[in-house]
Amino acid sequence: MPMTPLITSLLDTDLYKFTMLQAVLHQFPASYGEYEFKCRNTPQQPLALLQHQLEAQLDHLCQLRFTQDELDYLRSLRFIKSDFVDYLELFHFQRRFITVTTAGDNLVVRLQGPLIQVMFFEIFVLAIINELHCTRLDTPEVRAEGQRLLDEKIATLQAFQRTEAAQQRFPLLISDFGTRRRFSRDWHYEVIRQLHTAVPEIFRGTSNVYLARQLGITPIGTMAHEFFQAFQALGVRLRDFQKAALESWVQEYRGDLGIALTDVVGMDAFLMDFDLYFAKLFDGLRHDSGDPYVWGEKALAHYHKLRINPATKMLTFSDALSIDRALALHRHFSQDIQVSFGIGTHFTNDMGLEPLQIVLKLVSCNGQPVAKLSDSPGKTLCRDATFLAYLRQVFNVAVPASAD
Repeated sequence: MPMTPLITSLLDTDLYKFTMLQAVLHQFPASYGEYEFKCRNTPQQPLALLQHQLEAQLDHLCQLRFTQDELDYLRSLRFIKSDFVDYLELFHFQRRFITVTTAGDNLVVRLQGPLIQVMFFEIFVLAIINELHCTRLDTPEVRAEGQRLLDEKIATLQAFQRTEAAQQRFPLLISDFGTRRRFSRDWHYEVIRQLHTAVPEIFRGTSNVYLARQLGITPIGTMAHEFFQAFQALGVRLRDFQKAALESWVQEYRGDLGIALTDVVGMDAFLMDFDLYFAKLFDGLRHDSGDPYVWGEKALAHYHKLRINPATKMLTFSDALSIDRALALHRHFSQDIQVSFGIGTHFTNDMGLEPLQIVLKLVSCNGQPVAKLSDSPGKTLCRDATFLAYLRQVFNVAVPASAD
């Protein structure tokens, strides 16, 4: 049976891959990175069974090029620079930078190569693995359950719009962040299409550039952990890597894409570096680990301390959200500060089955280990225990009660 390609466009990825890649190309194009795949839960079927299918899909991915229409679309985004689009016109993935093997029931995926290549693989690889896994579980009954659950979400949002929206100081803004963990490409399209049609006042965008273009909605995204992590190995003093990353972003985007990610070494350590200069330059902050209420109150207190009116800023929540969690957070914070929500798996892979919890994370840059000290136990990722201990010492981050 011939292989059906799961990725047919190089736009079928998250916007922040383009925005980070542009900064890498302009500011540290010679950097070299290594990424490792990890599944955080136990799949219903061993992922090792997917090896040969994944290899075939990667072979296809490495044949894709950007079309002229796609390049024109990217050029139309005001923060994408002309020389970066010229680079993308020449771009194609190099197959030698990604290897797939197995260890028992586990799938072992490693990326090694120039950051301007390997950074771009992540979302495609995760989306492919998810869809290959989910195809084995796909039935009409599963699709029907997914539609029923989506109908419930839409009904909840429509009820909020009817009964509560007018009472809120700031509107409820929700976007799709679910490309990497989607059940399938066609289901992802359906979810976004139905949400955009049913609740356009609330559903404002998607991180997926291809679907944003296809459906005429806003692509959403700024930066991910890997951008900050790379600065741990780019020649600045380790204590200063967050400030260096933020300054790099400011210089690249000059006021665009102003939502800063906070949890690479934890919120407390981030706020120590997020001084008045950065707090004025960035539009807001993104939460991706730890207690969202504690995080949000810390952000509010920090803005008050700096004598910045929180109502001029935005908090974006994106960690394991559901509609109910998003509504509760909105009710809690929206009288004081603008809030928005990026919802992933709950939108694109809520089918009545346990979804995979898979990641593909940067573990070294330029031959040096890098790490993320998450505010959530179990999300910290580093393969070098000595560097991890040193990073904790430098930023005065305690070892959590539960092992990482």
